Amino acid sequence: EPLRSPEGYELSVTTNHLGHFLLCNLMLEDLKKSPAADRRLVILGTVTHNPDELGGKIPPQPDLGELQGFAEGFKEPISMIDGKKFEPVKAYKDSKVCNILTMRELHRRYHESTGITFSSLYPGCVAETPLFRNHYPLFQKLFPLFQKYITGGYVSQDLAGERVAAVVADPEYRQSGAYWSWGNRQKKNGKSFVQKVSPQARDDEKGDRMWDLSAKLVGLA
Repeated sequence: EPLRSPEGYELSVTTNHLGHFLLCNLMLEDLKKSPAADRRLVILGTVTHNPDELGGKIPPQPDLGELQGFAEGFKEPISMIDGKKFEPVKAYKDSKVCNILTMRELHRRYHESTGITFSSLYPGCVAETPLFRNHYPLFQKLFPLFQKYITGGYVSQDLAGERVAAVVADPEYRQSGAYWSWGNRQKKNGKSFVQKVSPQARDDEKGDRMWDLSAKLVGLA
């Protein structure tokens, strides 16, 4: 059964997307007024948003549908963005698609007029954190090993943090609308690059609809 936020929305989508969406919008006016020459808003992404990559290929794959769940109010009995039966892993992946759509909509709507850099990144798979504390104990033991020795996607918390800090502050990451990655198989001294996001996450029409529906759900419209 899905957990619910105080507003009655499914909790993982609320935490990963709606909360981020609201915070970004609340921060926007302060960023516009800031005298800083280099203003940035960075949203953390993940490879699992993309069915064209290994992390996104593993079922269930992300699919927002026509955002029917959002359109119908996203309250009980609705718990998925596409309005279908609750699936916790898909709910997480769907929320991360929304993160990329949010970044791209911020860029499309505000970059040219404000000069603010809007971007996202996938720093690698940080497999040894409390993120999976509610998963099966065996999964918690095997997942880091799988990422280290099978997929090659594992990164330490320190390295992931360094990559996030770089995208937030380093001059080379001033490209707005970019989704930065170091690849899905981590290499020693690997270099960052702008990675193409999934077809769903680069669908501007879907992004526009997601924006309008999310704004209603968080009370901005």
